[in-house]
Amino acid sequence: MSENLIPVSVRILDKEYRVACEESEQDSLVASARFLDEKMREIRGSGRVIGTDRIAVMAALNLANELLDQKNRKDNSSQAVNRRLRSMQEKIEIALTQSNQLEL
Repeated sequence: MSENLIPVSVRILDKEYRVACEESEQDSLVASARFLDEKMREIRGSGRVIGTDRIAVMAALNLANELLDQKNRKDNSSQAVNRRLRSMQEKIEIALTQSNQLEL
């Protein structure tokens, strides 16, 4: 991280936090804080979780679960693409081998 950090104020569940970040990351930080605030308000609004600490932990768990789920889907997609590419490569190699044998 560079030395050009600026203080940014964000508000989450009606509490203000000052966070240092690079100026180029300010918009991303504010958007992240807004997103987290929305998630925490949803959890608080459900009435099933009481206490800011517990709400924060539940929000973190939900976000981590979503992140891991997306990562797993991406990994599965990559594996499917790799399998398909290997299959196509094998078919091309077979076709080339057969073509070479016909030329002999």
